[in-house]
Amino acid sequence: MSWLLNSDKATEQFGGRLVDVLEGSGIVFLKGDLGAGKTTLCRGVLRALGYTGAVKSPTFTLVEPYELPVHLVYHFDLYRLSDPDELNYLGVDEYFTSQALCLIEWPEKGLGLLPKPDLEIEMRVVGDTSRRLFVQSGTDKGVRALTRLPA
Repeated sequence: MSWLLNSDKATEQFGGRLVDVLEGSGIVFLKGDLGAGKTTLCRGVLRALGYTGAVKSPTFTLVEPYELPVHLVYHFDLYRLSDPDELNYLGVDEYFTSQALCLIEWPEKGLGLLPKPDLEIEMRVVGDTSRRLFVQSGTDKGVRALTRLPA
């Protein structure tokens, strides 16, 4: 399925919808070129969960945990990962619990060590502020979530 989002605000709102359809937990792969809006979408997820602080891509730390009152969110950015085995040093398995929502930018850098995503979102720039999102499911939970995303 695909969506055309015409602004950063629309991208953030889409992130908020993900929280609802995934019921606050799951694994989401975010693919797209630099500047495609992956971190903006993550900001929308966090805002929908009540987080009011700054949201930036954890490019140098690889993962940014957000321990919110009711939810646990891990925002990964694997762009600078030179070898997928580096994820083992992070103890990556510990992040993927059934209670956490894991948002993973540049998942292709961690192939073979990451679990199957519930949703995979490819983001493409189609104008100055517009993005086309292509979303597919990778698990039964993802199938249910995808059918609940409004058109």
